Amino acid sequence: MKKVSLPLLKVLLLLSFLIMFGLKLFSQSCTPQGDQTSYGTNNTWIGYAYQGLTFNTYNGYITEGNSSSPDFDESFGGDQVNYATNGCAVYTDQFSMRYKLAKNFSNGDYIFTVGGDDGFRLSLDGGVTWVIDAWNLQSYTTRTYTVHLNGNYNLVLEYYENSGQNRLSFVVAPACVGNGNPASYGTGGWNGYHYQGTNFNVYKGVVVKGTEADINFDESFGGSNTTYTTSNCSIQTEQFSVRYRLQRVFAPGTYIFTIGGDDGYRFSIDGGVTWVINNWTDHPYNITTQSISMNGTYNLVLEYYESGGGNRVSFSMSSSLLPIKLNSWSGIISGDKASLQWKAEGAENFSHFTVQRSNNGINFQDIKRIDEATGITAAQSYFYKDLTSLTGTTYYRLAMADKDGSIVYSTIISLTPQNFTATKMYPTILQNGMLFIETDRSSRNVKLDIHTMNGTKIMQQYLGGGSRRHQVNTGTQTSGSYVAILSDGSDIISKKIIFIQ
Repeated sequence: MKKVSLPLLKVLLLLSFLIMFGLKLFSQSCTPQGDQTSYGTNNTWIGYAYQGLTFNTYNGYITEGNSSSPDFDESFGGDQVNYATNGCAVYTDQFSMRYKLAKNFSNGDYIFTVGGDDGFRLSLDGGVTWVIDAWNLQSYTTRTYTVHLNGNYNLVLEYYENSGQNRLSFVVAPACVGNGNPASYGTGGWNGYHYQGTNFNVYKGVVVKGTEADINFDESFGGSNTTYTTSNCSIQTEQFSVRYRLQRVFAPGTYIFTIGGDDGYRFSIDGGVTWVINNWTDHPYNITTQSISMNGTYNLVLEYYESGGGNRVSFSMSSSLLPIKLNSWSGIISGDKASLQWKAEGAENFSHFTVQRSNNGINFQDIKRIDEATGITAAQSYFYKDLTSLTGTTYYRLAMADKDGSIVYSTIISLTPQNFTATKMYPTILQNGMLFIETDRSSRNVKLDIHTMNGTKIMQQYLGGGSRRHQVNTGTQTSGSYVAILSDGSDIISKKIIFIQ
């Protein structure tokens, strides 16, 4: 072993002493300030800074906003630098922030917009609940929340940065609110009162649909996740709801109402006290029909909400006395063929049935005419098999023609080939790119498409194999939200997924 000379050993000891003494001086000069619990006031946030993603080591505090406005946009001095606080600096990778502000809001509606890279979330009740929650890895993105406030609120805004770029922004402003009375009924067309939020949260304005001569309508709101203009304020066509109102006088008769929607819809003839049609759930576009005997003045209410993805609501009504009494009307499907059957009576002045088919529940085409024997009034049974191979949900109705040329329609029935139903598609958040799919029966020619939120297809893969369980490697995608669509030519299942790096 080589011996260390005495002078060199002294030098090494001296250097060690100086290093230890310097570290001690450094630690003594860096003392975190602030109590981590106090709320800022007068529109000025107190932001408590921590090294670590989950508020691990407290380093000190900073302030954001000023007496004029609590809004701010902070980049923390840049990527991978030391960010100064009242106390110790934090290194701008693997750090987190908790901002607090006690603020009084005058009576009104407000829209909050928070953006971040990476995770962020906002609370109005001191951190008990989160009205905006985007607590995941992502490039800079923003979320909004609109709410009615009145009084004092404890705002908490939390943020974390994993690596790379960092940024956090906060803006609050009075929300645009519609004028007029959302309780009044249209007398010609429908008064459609539009709200941001899926539960009629913030009223934005009115749009009239239909006319006195024709109250039917089919509305898609300009597309998915776009701006739709009302009489006063625009809405974003995600997370919104509409309440349509119409007061109308009905002559004595039987009326067939057909309501469709993506997502939830419900229909009332007594001002919303009861619902004769109620499909108030998230689902792709589908329709419901109801035959109702009416006579007099009715307050019609059609409510609709959109959660995410595609949006559409439709209303159709046919009126007049039925030229024949339809006792029953149904259909079954075997393989990919539909069999229809019905029973009717009272055909003394009746001419014929026409079986009609549609792929969307709105636009129908004639596929078969069935004439009624002259003068037959007793109950008769009818049967028709559609030899067309069905590739998805198909809708049928009967057009019933009287001898005077008048035509009315039956309720609409829908039939879907039972080829494939997805019961599970998970996880929602993908970190390693693996997506798992389970079906309730063996499936073949199953196709998985993944789209960006603006509709661009980034991946397509056929699963096949007749298996009930599938494991799909979706590859490495940019962090953010996407839509996974699973189909086999008959059924379609879509789900929002999030990729994180």
